[in-house]
Amino acid sequence: MATDDLTDVHPAWLPPEAFRPLGSRRVEVYGAGTLVETVRHEVDQACARYGGGDDGRSVELVLALAAAAPAEVRAGVTPGALGAEGFALCRRGGVTVVLADEPAGLLYGLFHVVRLGESAFAADRPVQLHRPAMRWRMLDHWDNVAVHPVMGQVERGYSGGSIFWQDGRARRDHARVRAYGRLLAATGINAVAVNNVNVHQTEAHLLTDRLDEVAWIADVLRPYGIRVHLSVSFAAPVLLGGLPSADPLDGEVRAWWAATTRRVYARIPDFGGYVVKADSEGQPGPFGYGRSHADGANMLADALAPHGGVVHWRAFVYNHRQDWRDRSTDRARAAFDHFAPLDGQFRDNAILQVKYGPIDFQVREPVSPLIAAMPRTRLAVEFQVTQEYTGQQRHVCYLGPMWSEVLRFRLSEQTVAGLAGGGGLVAVSNVGDDPFWTGHPLAQANLYAFGRLAWDPELDPVSILDDWISLTFPGGPDLLRQTLHEMMDDSWLTYEQYTAPLGVGFMVRPGHHYGPDVDGYEYTPWGTYHFADRDGIGVDRTKATGTGYTGQYPWPWSEVYESLESCPDELLLFFHHVPYGHVLHNGSTVIQHIYDTHFAGVERVAEMRSAWERVTGLVEPALYARVAERLDEQLRSAEEWRDQINTYFFRKSGVPDAKGRRIY
Repeated sequence: MATDDLTDVHPAWLPPEAFRPLGSRRVEVYGAGTLVETVRHEVDQACARYGGGDDGRSVELVLALAAAAPAEVRAGVTPGALGAEGFALCRRGGVTVVLADEPAGLLYGLFHVVRLGESAFAADRPVQLHRPAMRWRMLDHWDNVAVHPVMGQVERGYSGGSIFWQDGRARRDHARVRAYGRLLAATGINAVAVNNVNVHQTEAHLLTDRLDEVAWIADVLRPYGIRVHLSVSFAAPVLLGGLPSADPLDGEVRAWWAATTRRVYARIPDFGGYVVKADSEGQPGPFGYGRSHADGANMLADALAPHGGVVHWRAFVYNHRQDWRDRSTDRARAAFDHFAPLDGQFRDNAILQVKYGPIDFQVREPVSPLIAAMPRTRLAVEFQVTQEYTGQQRHVCYLGPMWSEVLRFRLSEQTVAGLAGGGGLVAVSNVGDDPFWTGHPLAQANLYAFGRLAWDPELDPVSILDDWISLTFPGGPDLLRQTLHEMMDDSWLTYEQYTAPLGVGFMVRPGHHYGPDVDGYEYTPWGTYHFADRDGIGVDRTKATGTGYTGQYPWPWSEVYESLESCPDELLLFFHHVPYGHVLHNGSTVIQHIYDTHFAGVERVAEMRSAWERVTGLVEPALYARVAERLDEQLRSAEEWRDQINTYFFRKSGVPDAKGRRIY
């Protein structure tokens, strides 16, 4: 395997120093196969750098497939108990052992040892079993092959151009794509969709005459256990096959998909499957033929099934040409209304991909009731690592706490993580060709946290952040660690403070979604309204007087959200239209809460910027300068949010700030 030394990008959570504890010891690797060779390569690189290897000293680390391991290594582990991706870790008699049934598990076990560092070689530890909670742990790249006149190279991308595509063709930057696969494998991610869910004409051809470009990416990512998926257009039989129809029940259409899929697997034997956005925001779908989404998804599932592939069918379907005067139409209801009646009608290899909230990746939304409404359907929950509505990687906003809150939420008898376990966790990627991968260097923590939570949703997000700090800044002083925690632990809540209050959402500038515009979407057809007037604010989604959305939730949440007395303050305006003088559970009025939180959020950002100044000289100069520049922009933007939001609501309500602060 080529070394592909990368010198022009930040190593993120895999700097060479993170491998010192492994590389300074004698290591033995047992087993064969592509991923085992990757493990050997990682071990050899680390040992060559730090003096380990077979020089007569005692073995201190064994990485082994169970079938190839000596009997004494397998002791205490039942063969076949670890599954396709799991591994066991123990230390006894001065030897640390990682054992796996399959090569993928061995690879994940290797990176777990890297995370543990010296502690992996300290005191004896009993056998610990590690298995992923989610079958699919996947990133969707909204990357366009050719630069789109509206969406650019990467739709909702804030880290430069695509690492896969450039000037209408594959970039074929082997070193960078391989380094990316390595970073993902180190967090437990096992799948990537390489093109935009909004499939344009150029992207459509990746399925057929440009398949070699997809195969090249698959070849580079394969050594790190990353399976490639492809976003496809539902209309592909028309666009590419010359058929007059894309009707999912038409025999010719089904035959076209079956034959096309066979060709895909002939070229990419471990191809993961398709991602589809249909009947959504102008994309074609089965509604055009009077068919259901189950009909559309099952057609593709049937084509993929003989090859072991899956189709991720997105549930992001709603009326995007809504009459803003019609308060009976509610975008939040749409996914449930469309898909809940179809429960049990999807094939086993069709995965319904549901956004964690009912609107669109807002800084605060309730968990989507659809996640609990389809017990006979495989579901994947979708997050957005790219910070479209959370600061666009110009703001520090560590999203691990939000995702953890969602995954642990007990929507029914099970948590969200439990309901999604058979399908998986999917997120929109935040990576680009920026030297720091994610534009804002601290946004790397979001990508790292997504992978770790997809593997184990019970992990503490602050502990995940601590791991990321330890790996990314190995040997860094306590001051650096303390400062990063001070800046990042509560940064999601800080962003919420100075932007949209109490779950109302979407007060952003239309189009690019950066910065405040309170009425930017208020009179548009997109269905994202706050209904502020002189008397109050919020959307009435109750059964009693509103859209009835609360009725989509199972008990007790249907009653919790229905009642003003029990509805959580942070979601109040999502579920209720209330007067500005409505008193929250904390004793503040809605209007005073808006004023107070927006002032407090700006103060916190100023503190974050000052905190960063304390670590001058403790991180590389380019990284320090990039973060400092982004913090300056975050403070400017936070002040703009504060001034626009507070002024707007002062003019609407006529109620002054009780603390006498200046509101423009």
